[in-house]
Amino acid sequence: MSATKTAAAPRHNPKVVTALRRFAISISVLNIFGYTVLGFEQPWTWPFIALATGYTTEILLEILGARAEGRAPRFAGGGVKGFMEFLLPAHITSLAVNMLTYVNDLVWVMVFGVIVAVGTKWVLRAPVKGRLRHFMNPSNFGIAVILLLFPWASIAPPYHFTEYLDGGFDWLVPAIIITLGTMLNAKLTERMWLILAWVGGFALQAIVRGLLFDTSIPAGLAMMSGVAFVLFTNYMITDPGTTPSSKWGQIAFGGGTAALYGVLTAMSVAYGIFFATALVCAIRGAFLWTADVVSKKRAEEALALAAVTHSVAQADAAARAQADAADAAGCPCPAGACACPAPDTADAAGCPCPAGACACPAPDTADTATQKIPVTA
Repeated sequence: MSATKTAAAPRHNPKVVTALRRFAISISVLNIFGYTVLGFEQPWTWPFIALATGYTTEILLEILGARAEGRAPRFAGGGVKGFMEFLLPAHITSLAVNMLTYVNDLVWVMVFGVIVAVGTKWVLRAPVKGRLRHFMNPSNFGIAVILLLFPWASIAPPYHFTEYLDGGFDWLVPAIIITLGTMLNAKLTERMWLILAWVGGFALQAIVRGLLFDTSIPAGLAMMSGVAFVLFTNYMITDPGTTPSSKWGQIAFGGGTAALYGVLTAMSVAYGIFFATALVCAIRGAFLWTADVVSKKRAEEALALAAVTHSVAQADAAARAQADAADAAGCPCPAGACACPAPDTADAAGCPCPAGACACPAPDTADTATQKIPVTA
């Protein structure tokens, strides 16, 4: 008889599901306007290819994972709504990888990036609150792998989002993204400390690079006004599944990403924004694994100490019980001093305890209380 499969635990809490739903709606609307109004460079069929790839990869890996873990797939049992909510992360990742990369006419490179992005959630994992969770930002990692393995590939060009807008309307797109993204991150993802640390750190690294390496500070700061930077700030680096929740954790993550970007840019590494994010995610993953190992080791040491303490307490209790029993049987030693047997005979000349065990008085008997000395007549 086959083993009964356990029910799958909820994948996300309601607030995160709402955030994912709004992320998915936002990126879908942006793609629709991008291909009809803004001037996206990729063929209009590619978003559909990306979505089909992402959905298929997510479903297949979930089936394999559920079978390996002996549970039901997370998309089962929730109806159409549950199935759609299950696919929200893959939807966002697929569209983001296609939208932000430019791989000429080689669609298979984009497909490869989507598979890597979705698949990394099952490979690069770390323990978080007793569960293995992915720590690498999927979309960012897929893009970084494409840029690393295919040097001729690039990020979508700067005019990608505003090619057909003029007369001041080119500022409308980033303004809308900032407004909607800020509302989303403030109310649902709760990653405003991360955004503030990232934006502040980015401005600081531009100034520092200008002072140390004589680069153009205005040019470094001008990047913050681009649509790509605004999208990255509000919809990629704030991924709630791969960033810390605490205030100082968010500050460290955002500030660390900005600092690493400055270092990579100073080293003439192109597309440092994606590589910096991947490196910070990797550092966080290593930290989570280290913290888990240390926590388990401390727990084992605490259990060992508790076992030793329990054994000592049991030995002390046994010794006290034995001493009390001996005292009740007539042992002349004080209670708890040693476990002395009672004298075998009333003629015993001294303490029945072993030499040096304790200071035992001689038994009080008529024959041993005084010593009779014969007197010559």
